Parts: sequence; C-alpha cells; structure tokens
Amino acid sequence: MANLISDRRDIDFVLYEQLDVLALTKLSKYKGYNRKTFDLIINEARNFALKELLPTWVDGDRIGVTFENGQVKVPPSFHRAFRLLREGEWSALAESPEWGGQGLPITISVAADEFLVGANLACNSYATFGGGTAKMIELFGTDDQKKRFLEKLYTAHWGGTMLLTEAHAGSNVGALSTSAAPNPDGTYSITGDKIFITNGDHDLTENIIHPVLARIDGDPPGSKGLSLFIVPKYWVNDDGSLGEFNDVVCTGVEEKMGSHGSATCSLALGSKGKCRGVLLGKPGQGMMIMFHMMNEARLKVGFQGLIHGSAAYQYALAYSRERRQGYDLGKKQTGDDEQVPIIRHPDVRRMLLWMKSHVEGMRSLDYYIARSFDLLETTDDADAKAYYDGVTALLTPVLKTYCAAKGFDVCVKAIQIYGGYGYSKDFPVEQLARDVKITSIYEGTDGIQAMDLIGRKLLMNKGAVFQAFIKEMRDAVDRAAAIKPLEPLAVEVGKTITRLETLTKHILETMQSASMKVAFANSVPFLMVMGDVIMAWMLLWRASIAGEKLEKASKGKDQAFYQGQIFSAEYFIKSVLPETLGQMDAIVSGGDAVVNISEEAFGG
Repeated sequence: MANLISDRRDIDFVLYEQLDVLALTKLSKYKGYNRKTFDLIINEARNFALKELLPTWVDGDRIGVTFENGQVKVPPSFHRAFRLLREGEWSALAESPEWGGQGLPITISVAADEFLVGANLACNSYATFGGGTAKMIELFGTDDQKKRFLEKLYTAHWGGTMLLTEAHAGSNVGALSTSAAPNPDGTYSITGDKIFITNGDHDLTENIIHPVLARIDGDPPGSKGLSLFIVPKYWVNDDGSLGEFNDVVCTGVEEKMGSHGSATCSLALGSKGKCRGVLLGKPGQGMMIMFHMMNEARLKVGFQGLIHGSAAYQYALAYSRERRQGYDLGKKQTGDDEQVPIIRHPDVRRMLLWMKSHVEGMRSLDYYIARSFDLLETTDDADAKAYYDGVTALLTPVLKTYCAAKGFDVCVKAIQIYGGYGYSKDFPVEQLARDVKITSIYEGTDGIQAMDLIGRKLLMNKGAVFQAFIKEMRDAVDRAAAIKPLEPLAVEVGKTITRLETLTKHILETMQSASMKVAFANSVPFLMVMGDVIMAWMLLWRASIAGEKLEKASKGKDQAFYQGQIFSAEYFIKSVLPETLGQMDAIVSGGDAVVNISEEAFGG
C-alpha cells in the first residue's frame, strides 16, 4: 500500500536525524515533550487525515462550493470532517494553550500538517485560517480584543480571513479605496469591496472575523496611510456573544482551475451603511501588522507546494510499481516475456528520481525554517536569535516561490508517469496539479517574491545575513567532503555556492546601475537558481548523514533508505545542478532584450 500523501520514514529522518528536533525538548518551553509524544501526535494526525479528511478531498473538487441566494455552502461531507478537526483540537497545534492551542514546537506541527493539509487542504484551511487572524490580534490587539476573539479563532469555532485585494488595486495594495470613518463610540464605519478572499464566507462556523485593510478618512494616500480593522461577519458583543449581522455581504465566488472546495469570495463591506470595525494597533500600522500574517501565509504556501508534490510522488511511485507495460530493455526478447512494472523503464526512473530529490530537498527546507522559528522563539543567545531572525526572513520568498513552482512540476511529472490515465479523473494526480497551481499566485506572485528577495532580503544588515547563510551551506559541504564517497559531490556543490555568491554580487551591482530593470527581469530566474543551490545543500546534508549511518544500518529497509538519500543527492548534483549553472550563465550574459523590446514588437 502506498504511503499516500507523505513518506513517514522520510519525515522521521528530517526530524530526528537531520535537524535533531529532540534538542528542543531540553529547552524550558518544550520540557514536557519527548519523542514518544511527538510520534504519537504525528501518527494520530496521519490516521485522522487518511480516515476522515482524505475521503472528502474529491468532493471538494467534484462538488465544490456553491453560491445560492447569497449563501456560500461547502460540500456536505466537509461538515463532519471539519467538526472532527475542531473536536480533535488540530487547528492550532503550535499556539499557546492559554488561547486553546497545543503548545507544540512549530517543527512538529509542520510534520502533523503534512498529513492534515495533504489530505484535504481546503477543508483543513477552514479550520486553520483563523489562526492567522488570531496571531495578529495576539501580537497587536488590546486585552479586550484578545479576550473577545483569540480562543474562538484558534479553536476554529470562528473562521478567519485576510482582506487586502481590490479589483482596481491588485498587488498594488496602497491603491486600495476601502475607507474607514470614525464613529463616536470608537468603532469605524467600513465601506469598500474586496475580491479573491479565501474562506471569505462559508457555512462551517457561526462567525467569520475579517482583518480589513482600509484608509481612515483624511489619512495620506499609499500604503503608509493604511490601517487594519477587525470586522466580524456578526458583531461580537462585550460579553463575547454574537450580535447583529455586520453588513459583510458575499457577492459571489470564483470558478477556479482547481481548489474548488475552497471558497474564494468577493465581499461587499457596508453596502447598506451598517458595517463596523475596530482598529487593530494604531492608525497607519495596517501594512506592518498585515505583513506578520502575510509572511506566515507565504511560508504555509510554500509548504502546500511541498505537500502536493509529496502526494503526487507517492501516488506515482505506487502506480509505477503496479502498472505493467512493455519489456525489460536490458533483456533479449523471446516473445514469451511478461510485461514489467514501468518503474523498470529508464525514463520513468529518471522522472521518479527527479521527483524524489526535489520532494526530499523541499521537505528539509520547510522543516529547517520551522525549526529556525522554534529556535528564534526559545534561544537566549543574541547572536543566534539574530541569525534565525535573518535566515527566516531571507528564505521566506525562496521557500514560497520555489516550493510552489517545483511542487507543481512534481505533479506534472506524476501525470506523465501515469500516461493517459494521469490526465483522467480516475486517478488523483490531475487534481493535485490543478489544486497546487494557485500556490505560485496567491500571497504574492513569483515576481513579487523575487523582487522582495533581490530588493530587500539580500541587502539585510548590509549583506551579512546572506553571508552567514552562505557560511552555513559551506559548513555542510566541508562535512560531506570528509566522507570519501561524497567528496566529488561536495566539490561540485562548493563550486556552485561560489558561483551563487558571484551571481548575487552581479545582481546587486546591476540593480545599482543604469540597467536596474535588467536585474528585476532576472529576479525570478535568480530566485529559482538560489532555490536549486539550497536543494543541493539540503540533499548533500542528507547524504552526509546517510553515509555516516550506512555502515551501522543493519536492517534492509534502513540500508535502502540511506542509499536512497545518497542517490537523490547524486542525481540532483550531477543532473540538475549543471542546468542551474547554465541558468546562472544566462542571467549574467542574457542581455537586455526583455527591457528593450517595444510593446508593438511583441506582436499580436
């Protein structure tokens, strides 16, 4: 039977062998935990996901959300699954028990989410989106706001959203026109229209709390004039009870390429003049507060790319072992030969190893960043805190963009392995490909993330954050070089890291020259190149651990697993990195055709 969704053995490898997550249990915040507890939680998440969530996943696609008479309804099967998600307290695993969370390390919550999100992203998101809303209130809200909203949001009794986008503004958030007029009682009257609002309305919770970006009447134009408001679907009274409908009206849901179980709504605020909100933080702090949620969301989006890719790989691997077609190319045909499983065909093996290496590298990157957040929250060492703060900021746009793109690519390769069946709805990989495509678009497109990387993140602390990160990758290369069979691979990765440093210098110098637009034209290719180098680092790191343990691995399965780590690294470094080096050359010598071509010359 296929692992489905994710490979538990690989998850354990990353948690306990690569990242040593048990070291967190020595810290006071996590002192009550041990491996037995962690394993129990992950096992229960897997069992629950496969039993209750995965069976509803196809309903999300085939039935989808419906919009009738102003009411958004999710597929009927979502209701039981959502109720069990809430009752099982799966919605806020890493949040404080004070507000209904479980207090787990973020790294362990990520491992559990591989199954919970992987089984049905849309259904799970209805339960977890409120956590992002709650986090902003927890960080910037008043004591009264925390008391009124946090527990209901973290425990999924109420839903949550993020209201930024408007039709005329798009990614240029500073151009939005939603307004907020102060009222005598300290509330604000909110008026405006928002689009592309994930989970903007549904019938799973009794209330939905909307954080809304708006401009207080008279405040300056642009993003600096924006403030953030807590706007409930139903007003929340001082005692926490629900009051009147708050004039937040869903005017429609989007018909999308995939992710049909997720309600993507258009919302009209105050069309009858009765929408109220309360200010979160101070006037003019809207973008600063919202970015706390945005950055967390971007990390989760990259994680979604990994999860969809992981599931697609697991399905394709299982299918390739069962599907018999063609004959063994290495044997002379006699006419009586049985057809062989397609996993024995060289091209299928190439695609599987491409998928395997990318999924494993992305998993290590995701968990590495999660552990960095755990250490950021718990370390007392000022230098360590500065490093983890910097590295998480540096890698956020890379994780979001690279994992979203490569997760989709893994799903496409899975379709190819299935052949014609992969393009049909009889098998799951076509839905995975459609569902995951949105991850490269929402929470900021590839271009926006890449501009953030080269325009801000590389320059943090005058480049010291990037250089510290480069040093960490070099330390892993040195470790691998000390293992004789891995020495050639370590040399190649070391050279590529040096090339990345040189390319980064080139990009930053180009940004400061008259060819500044050329740098931004190459920003996405540069980000993807950086992602490839990070994958090589992660896979070499994995191979180093495997190489050290192979001699001690007595079990056949352990030996095969560790050998698989070395083959993943070998394939990626020898077959993918040369393409990366070619892309580096293209960025340096590609010229300025992109910025010089006239609009008319594009044709059409």
